Amino acid sequence: MAEFAPSVLRTLHGLFAVYKAPGVHWKLVRDQVETNLLKELNALKQRAPRHQIRFLPAGTEGGNGVQLTRVPTAVPVLADHVLVKGPAFTRLLVGAGHRLDVQSSGVFVLGYGHGNKLLTDMYNSHFTRDYTVRGRFGKATDDFTEPGKTIEKTTYSHITREKLERILAVIQGSNHKALIMHSRVDLKSQEAYELAVEGKLRPMVKSPPIILGVRCLEFSPPDFTLEIQCMHETQQYLRKMIHEIGLELRSSAICTQVRRTRDGPFTLDCALLRTHWDLRSIQRAITECKARSDEVSRGNPNTMRETEAAEGPVPEPISGAEGEGDLRA
Repeated sequence: MAEFAPSVLRTLHGLFAVYKAPGVHWKLVRDQVETNLLKELNALKQRAPRHQIRFLPAGTEGGNGVQLTRVPTAVPVLADHVLVKGPAFTRLLVGAGHRLDVQSSGVFVLGYGHGNKLLTDMYNSHFTRDYTVRGRFGKATDDFTEPGKTIEKTTYSHITREKLERILAVIQGSNHKALIMHSRVDLKSQEAYELAVEGKLRPMVKSPPIILGVRCLEFSPPDFTLEIQCMHETQQYLRKMIHEIGLELRSSAICTQVRRTRDGPFTLDCALLRTHWDLRSIQRAITECKARSDEVSRGNPNTMRETEAAEGPVPEPISGAEGEGDLRA
């Protein structure tokens, strides 16, 4: 028995993640998902057309032969026919989460219906994101990428893994200071202690890009691979970071790949490949990501305030102070 399209549409409310390939604009990814959903929804059972009463002529036999009379008859409204009005679903408002530029790849979160509100919650929650970034020593370009215009070539034989990890430690240390500054919590307060223990110490307002963690996964000169945990970043910022690492090591470097492996609670494990951008797979993904969606809602500070107000006043921390600062990571 065919499923009822409006009932299926109601099951699509929520968040899900897809895998964006490099070289594709994020809008094309979103539009392709929307197109696939519309095609399958319109193939399902639709609402029955309306009926109207029409007085149609009908012949009846009488003493004087066949007599024409008008009989009330229920007939379908032609304006509701699919060949007249077109497909039932012509547009779905599929929202996009934190975007990836054309050259980047990885986890890309989308939402429909109630999921669009969750995308706003996800933005306000200031979740961290993980990236795998590949670089190559010995070359510098105008846009920090491999296809860019070459502006410099340098040697890199003097670079060792120990020297690279030393630079990474300096970057992480300086960004940790920026994290504390923009978190706007008193380090001597109970609140700061609890946030640090839970690993939730992070800015809850928009701040400059912050690198929370960085480590070297692979080092085989001239190529190297870094794993970066960050927030409020752009992919171009990460490419520039690779360029600056090359300068710190008295050489040059370009970025050959930027791949997002985690966006808040969404990881590569739950990201749908292009071959699975269909109605059933997306339905299943939304159901499986329900716990992740709840985490997004809980992570929004505005939602947390509403919950606390409903539960009653909370005890004030031992001490607290707000500070402002501008420390460039």
